[in-house]
Amino acid sequence: MATEMPNSNTIPAAGELSATLGKIAEQSQRLVTDFMARQADQTDSDNDPLNIGDAFLQMTQRMMADPARLAEAQVELWNGYMSLWQQTANRMMGQDAVPVAVPGEDDRRFKDSDWDENPVFDYIKQSYLMTSKWMINTVRETDGLDDETARKVDFYTRQFVDAMAPTNFAMTNPEVLRETVDSKGQNLIKGLSNLLDDLEKGDGQLRVKHVEDDAFELGKTVATSPGKVVFENELFQLLQFSPLTEKVRKTPLLIVPPWINKYYILDLREKNSFIKWATEQGNTVFVVSWVNPDARLATKTFE
Repeated sequence: MATEMPNSNTIPAAGELSATLGKIAEQSQRLVTDFMARQADQTDSDNDPLNIGDAFLQMTQRMMADPARLAEAQVELWNGYMSLWQQTANRMMGQDAVPVAVPGEDDRRFKDSDWDENPVFDYIKQSYLMTSKWMINTVRETDGLDDETARKVDFYTRQFVDAMAPTNFAMTNPEVLRETVDSKGQNLIKGLSNLLDDLEKGDGQLRVKHVEDDAFELGKTVATSPGKVVFENELFQLLQFSPLTEKVRKTPLLIVPPWINKYYILDLREKNSFIKWATEQGNTVFVVSWVNPDARLATKTFE
C-alpha cells in the first residue's frame, strides 16, 4: 500500500533544520545536566521511598524460580509477533488482514487515522498493544508474591507500560511528526522550553504547570464570594458566607470538602459558584478550608 509523503514545500530547509536540532540539543543537554545533578544529591532511600525496586526484585526471583512458565510466556510473545509480522506482510501486499491487537474503545491515544491507515504506524500500535498486554499478564500470573507486593508490582508495571506508549514519543507519533514538519520543529523546542521552565520553578523538581501563573486572581476569577473566617485551628479555617436575601433560613448549610480539595472549587467565577448560589437561596453558608499539611502535622491521623 502506498503511503503519502510530506510535500517537499513543507519540509524545512537544511539550514533551518540544523539550527532547530541544535537548539533542541542545547536545551536537552541542560535538562539532562539538571536531572543528573538532582540525582547525585539524593540518597538511595530518597530514590526509592516506596521500596519499588525490592518489589520488582522479588517478582524477578519468583519468575526465575519457574523457568518453564517463563519460557512459555516468551514463546507466547514470539508467536504473537509472528502473527503480527504475517498480518503486516499481507496488508503490505494488499491482502485482507485481521488485526492481531486492537485498542480498547475508551483508548483515545490511537484516534488519529494514521494509526489505522498507515501500515508502519499500525504495526507500531499493534506491537505496543500486544507487548504491553503480555507484560501485564505475565506479571499478574507470577506466583508466590504476597498481596501487597503483587499490587505494587502490578500498579507500577501498568505505569511503565503507559509511559512507553508510542504516542508519548515524537518519532512514533504521526500527529507529532506532522506538527514537527508544519512548525519546522518549533513544537519540540516549545515543549522542551516548557519542561525546563517547570523544572526551574520547582527548584530542581519537575512541577508541571497546568495554567499560566496569572490565570487566576483572588476575588475575581477564584474565591469570588465575600466571606470571613469565624474559627480556625491547626487543621482548618471555618469560613462564613452571609445570605443575600431578606429572609434567612433558620438552619445554616455546612460544607466539608474532601481533604484533597480546596474549598474554592465551589466558588470560582460568579456564574458557576455554588457558594454564591447557596447564599442567594437564603442560606448562611459555612465552609471548611483545610490547611496545606506539612511536617508539623506528620503525626496526625484521620482519627
